[in-house]
Amino acid sequence: MADVLPDRMLLIVTGSTLRAEEVDRPLAYYLKQRIEERLAELTIDPISVRVIADFRWLNDDPLQSYPSISVGGPGVNALAGRFYEQLPFALAIDEQYCIQMDPAIEDLRVSIWGMDNPKTQIAVGIFVERFLPRWLEGCARFSFEGARIEPLVEDEDEEDVEDEDLDLDV
Repeated sequence: MADVLPDRMLLIVTGSTLRAEEVDRPLAYYLKQRIEERLAELTIDPISVRVIADFRWLNDDPLQSYPSISVGGPGVNALAGRFYEQLPFALAIDEQYCIQMDPAIEDLRVSIWGMDNPKTQIAVGIFVERFLPRWLEGCARFSFEGARIEPLVEDEDEEDVEDEDLDLDV
């Protein structure tokens, strides 16, 4: 049975390479924890935070309408490669690490990455301290109505999808 996703959701997207799974996914869960702590301080309707793989985000069109943060560079995260061409640099330090995002917080897509994982960790820390509060305020203003994902309805004629085929971490 397919997961029923919440109406109000933020996505943290990591690469699906072995290296990204090893070092960026734990970093994404750290970021998830920081976001949930900040959300608890705000007086807004609850927003669910999920960590998913880049190929899931890229191949599931409805997910692309949710506020999303890509963690890890273009070499290990296909979404970071896409965002590299689409998002302005809000911060770039000596070709070591960067944060790409709309400074006006109208576009709620973010890409955080460094030249290696320790640099990506630094970039995530800076994002949490300098940019996360304003970004979450933008998310609070976001109309989730248009982003609602309708639950999948199982059809008797369609073959069953195995749980392992779905890479949605909850």
